[in-house]
Amino acid sequence: MSPLGLAAATDNPSFLAVDPKARFLYAVNELDPTHGEPTGLVSVFGIDRESGTLVWLQEVSSLGGDPAYVSLDRSARYLMVANYDVYKYAGGSYAVFPIGPDGRLGPHSAYVRESGSGPNPERQAGPHPHSIQATPDNRFVIVTDLGLDKLFVDRFDARTGSLTPGSPRVVKADPGTGPRHLAFAPSGKFVYVVNELASTVTAYSYEPDLGTLIGKQTVSTVPKEFAGKNIAAEIAVDAAGRFLYVSNRGDDSIAVFGIHPEDGRLTAVERVPSGGRAPRSFAIDPTGRWLVAGNQDSNDIKVFQIDPGNGRLRATSRSVKIISPVCVLFVSLYPPSRECNDVNPQSQSAPPHRREAPQICKSRIP
Repeated sequence: MSPLGLAAATDNPSFLAVDPKARFLYAVNELDPTHGEPTGLVSVFGIDRESGTLVWLQEVSSLGGDPAYVSLDRSARYLMVANYDVYKYAGGSYAVFPIGPDGRLGPHSAYVRESGSGPNPERQAGPHPHSIQATPDNRFVIVTDLGLDKLFVDRFDARTGSLTPGSPRVVKADPGTGPRHLAFAPSGKFVYVVNELASTVTAYSYEPDLGTLIGKQTVSTVPKEFAGKNIAAEIAVDAAGRFLYVSNRGDDSIAVFGIHPEDGRLTAVERVPSGGRAPRSFAIDPTGRWLVAGNQDSNDIKVFQIDPGNGRLRATSRSVKIISPVCVLFVSLYPPSRECNDVNPQSQSAPPHRREAPQICKSRIP
């Protein structure tokens, strides 16, 4: 990895998403009222395909406080946001926004807010949606709620961007576990949820016709003898669906599990040091050969080589110093075709550092 410099300036971006053609990048700005905004924000950027820098296009309200997650539906026509709401609000929420041809967001097409609490008064005083993802067939949306120990399954209408309750809609996790993020197996038959507060992963089988999740197994991300404080963070499945990876903050490690091809059950393979403190995020590169982990508290990014045979990780000497990395995202840029269009007309009301943006060169992607 070679640093290319600052891509863009925006307030406290905590999670990122990019469209499949790598034209636009979306960041949630994890803001609470102390930052001068009534809610959190979603920032929209165009991607300069030659330099990798970002061109500011738009900011819109996320319709809640402290947005913690952003994703696109499978058609890339809608953006989905999970608002954690940890500071000044009574509870979290999640929302869906249509995406225009120029990458900008329109008025929300769906908004859901829950109520209730969990057994942990410090972390579960109210609803805290921590992730939102469309299912592989784009017919449902699954939301993990850390505050309520629940997964919500809503039907998704890809024509209108609306959400309606699934049947059943609520999947209960074990009390106090705190579901955080989820990952689908490439087959679409299994879903894996990392439980932040319990440092566990729960495997579910998924029935696409009904959008039904059935719990199959829960495994720990740390060994039984571990006596320190740990909260689990990121989760990912490799492209072949053979291995699952989870990061631990406190133990400061990445746990590796094998996935049984028939029933999706997990078997522990190894646990390796993350090379720093608090690996909040990691990602597997498009080739499947490398895992890149962002250690938030030690201000660095570490690179691991993945053994394709057994899924094990080997630490490399490659690293980059960066302040407080919290989200790792790979963006594949094809060589530009030199078709350049000014898709980002700037309003004079935009902040000074966001004006006079260059043109964006777009390529034809096979």
